Amino acid sequence: MTFTCRPPADPQVLVDNDKVKVTRWNFSDGAETGWHTHGWDYVVVPLSDGKLIAELGDGTSGEYEMKTHEPYFRKEGVNHNIVNITGRDFAFIEIEIKPS
Repeated sequence: MTFTCRPPADPQVLVDNDKVKVTRWNFSDGAETGWHTHGWDYVVVPLSDGKLIAELGDGTSGEYEMKTHEPYFRKEGVNHNIVNITGRDFAFIEIEIKPS
């Protein structure tokens, strides 16, 4: 695990029940989620255009362009840290799908 001087993103849990957990992640410029591993499949829906860096558990990283309301899906087990490099505040909705 790597420690940084970046500000933390602000997660706001909107829904948490036996089926899903929905979180709005609010990022100031340069903010990060912190290292975490997803225990469930999930969908991310960007609330505006933006650019993020995904730092991965295997030591690699990549830049990703996010488009307003264009969702993407990932399987459980993803280990990463997400950093906002948009140059302004950015937010997305994360929908985690809990197993039945």
